[in-house]
Amino acid sequence: MNRNELARAIYETAHLTGTFTLRSGTVSHEYFDKYLFEANPKLLKAIAEGMAEQVPSGIDALAGLEMGGIPLVTMLSQITGLPALFVRKQAKQYGTAKLAEGGEVEGRKLLVVEDVITSGGQVVISTGDMRKLGATIEQCVCVIDRQAGGREALAEGGIALSSLFTMSELKEAGASAQA
Repeated sequence: MNRNELARAIYETAHLTGTFTLRSGTVSHEYFDKYLFEANPKLLKAIAEGMAEQVPSGIDALAGLEMGGIPLVTMLSQITGLPALFVRKQAKQYGTAKLAEGGEVEGRKLLVVEDVITSGGQVVISTGDMRKLGATIEQCVCVIDRQAGGREALAEGGIALSSLFTMSELKEAGASAQA
């Protein structure tokens, strides 16, 4: 699947209109339901193949954020051969009481994997938590950058963002498919 086909497939599969409250509290009249593209095995694989090109060298492991980043990091791990970590929003209070499952965080260079970035708030929080545990994190890769301040918020936290697509690119792909 080429880049234009992938953008169109994501748009056609996951773009919804209506009234939606985003995690940031902002109300939007359009929404990309990431679970619709993450639940589609062929589309998820194509997305991960596209994201694999954005994985920088020197990464020790991929850190997928709860919950939407988990299917992505699993597939991206399969494609790149890099180990996956499954990062909770907060360390669980029982069992191993870990923030990240699947391996150690300390002393590793991690790439954060996320589905959609709006304000970037959860990525900044989770990155800070993993850095406190001894991880080195300089970059995040996502499927969709909603272009709503997330890139700037991440940059303030010392995190460079690479997105497979911006909201504008997906809307353009959707418009061209309807023309």
